[in-house]
Amino acid sequence: MHLAKLTSPADLRALDPAQLDELCAEIRHFVVQAVSRTGGHLGSNLGAVELSVALHRVFESPRDVIIWDTGHQAYVHKLITGRKDGFERLRQRHGLSGYPSAQESVHDIVENSHASTSLSWASGLATGFQLTGHEHRRVVAVIGDGSMTGGMAFEALNNLGHYAQRALIVLNDNGRSYAPTVSRLSTVMSRLRQSPHYVQGRRAVDHLLERVPLGDGVRRSLDSAAAAMREMWGPPAFFETLGVRYVGPVDGHDIPAMESAFRDAASYVNGPIVVHVVTQKGRGYAPAEHDTEKHLHDIGLFDPATGGAPPLSTDVGPPANLAVAPADPDADAEAAEPAEPVVRDYTAVFTETLIAAARRDRDIVAITAAMPGSTGLLPFQREFPDRFYDVGIAEQHALTSAAGMARAGLRPVVAVYSTFLARAFDQALYDIGLHRLPVILCVDRAGVTGPDGASHHGLYDIAMFSRVPGMTVFAPSSPDELPIAFAQALEITDGPAAIRWPRGKGPVDASVRQPGFVAGVTRLQARQHRSGPDACILAAGQTFNAALEAAEHLSAEGVEVSVWDPRILKPLDRSMVLDAAAHPLVVTVEDGVRVGGFGSLVSDALQQLDTPSVPRIAQLGTPDAYLPHGTAQELHAELGLDAEGIAAAVQKTLARITA
Repeated sequence: MHLAKLTSPADLRALDPAQLDELCAEIRHFVVQAVSRTGGHLGSNLGAVELSVALHRVFESPRDVIIWDTGHQAYVHKLITGRKDGFERLRQRHGLSGYPSAQESVHDIVENSHASTSLSWASGLATGFQLTGHEHRRVVAVIGDGSMTGGMAFEALNNLGHYAQRALIVLNDNGRSYAPTVSRLSTVMSRLRQSPHYVQGRRAVDHLLERVPLGDGVRRSLDSAAAAMREMWGPPAFFETLGVRYVGPVDGHDIPAMESAFRDAASYVNGPIVVHVVTQKGRGYAPAEHDTEKHLHDIGLFDPATGGAPPLSTDVGPPANLAVAPADPDADAEAAEPAEPVVRDYTAVFTETLIAAARRDRDIVAITAAMPGSTGLLPFQREFPDRFYDVGIAEQHALTSAAGMARAGLRPVVAVYSTFLARAFDQALYDIGLHRLPVILCVDRAGVTGPDGASHHGLYDIAMFSRVPGMTVFAPSSPDELPIAFAQALEITDGPAAIRWPRGKGPVDASVRQPGFVAGVTRLQARQHRSGPDACILAAGQTFNAALEAAEHLSAEGVEVSVWDPRILKPLDRSMVLDAAAHPLVVTVEDGVRVGGFGSLVSDALQQLDTPSVPRIAQLGTPDAYLPHGTAQELHAELGLDAEGIAAAVQKTLARITA
């Protein structure tokens, strides 16, 4: 086996073409087996096998810097750079990251898990190498899976061309991000990929001009005519207008062809150059190739024989040096849930709620940033295609265009992951908030999300969006409360609203399902579940159930506490704040940063009360640090946000007060 002997990129250069083909087949088999046991990004890595091999045969990492955009394409890069054994615990606590990580390897310089940033990194690195006398180091940015649709990528292209910065841009064009890529450029490239005449046609034009003996004036005129002819093939004209040379398209599964293109591009010293490489997402694994939605872009645990859910018992063993990793409770393909408590998926409830509302109100439109499936909008798209907008990887545009829709009288609903919403804070603050527009932000994957690590935890949305004047922030503690929150958000016409919910499933709230409860309550408000004199716990969103359990632990120790489910984090319910003020200790709990979050809002509200004294307050949340990858349960326990941690914090603070 060639893969077993692969310890560094240098080992690739000793292999002949037949051996390289064998290695690529081994890599695909290994990646499928590894991801089946841990979950992860599959389709994009299967499509980038030959590309990764060709890059590492031409360039000398880490001297030459290779940036992966987004970093979920880097599994093969990790294998080539000696991290094969780490795949035993891919994306698990204390295991291998699912993205490039400088802590893991000198071959990783940029974590780069949010799309469209690689070209700006390349611009900065190229400038730095030039000014520090390291021109011999090449900068290679591999940008794919729809990342070229992001506005930041276009800004960087403009500057790379303007300053003639020496960088190689490998456009890994598989026509998709999570789903089919949305952009005019990608549409033109799709036509180009499908045209067998493109390369021959352009070469014929260039060859003709080279052979004809013409004067300078005539040649300049014909050069202009040739440039106009090249407009028929959009991508070359697009890049070259920005001062970026274009080469391609090149077959992304033909290693010799890519090596030739990369070597030629590496010798180009007059500025940036794009090598357009065409790949097939999910290549070599039938279930990924046949997945028409996203080619198994991301997947939880699965049976590698079928691509479906893993069997309850299996004889399929791990390949050499690959242990069976424990199941990830946060993975999308979850194991069977126990009978009690009954659970429902938050995103599925959102889908049902949005479609029901859209049937009643024709002004409702839905917007996503390249993630229609993951945010639950595909059923909406099928039923309301003329009211659905996928803007590509462009969260900033998503929010400002939503502001324009709202100003024109529509009711836009933007569905986005919490971590990606951080990109659009300026737009939420000034385009939506300043104009008091009724845009609804549906914030999926809020809080600790699990295996994707620091860049994907949704820890900052409360702190950010509670800073927007006039913003109402909902945090339902049960999937059953989400429809009520959405209906209430639709009633708000003088400002924006955000509804945040965690990844995966939550327990059914029996009180919501009581006969007549939903019909009689159209607005959420803070709800008190326990009453006790010793302390008051205000637990936001998914932390509420842990707080109830903590109250049971405390009661067994003789400590009686009040427990509130705020449901709305901004504005705060005044009756809840007044009740909290009557206790010697107030403990706030949130699945987000404690500095500037829900606890800070409560502290400020208590300070504003006209009372002779203010209770002691303890704010529990995530620290001022980047959290590693790990399951939500693991990280909550480490951070003291589980029942035991909350109970311990109450007891510890009460002991200080009474000492």
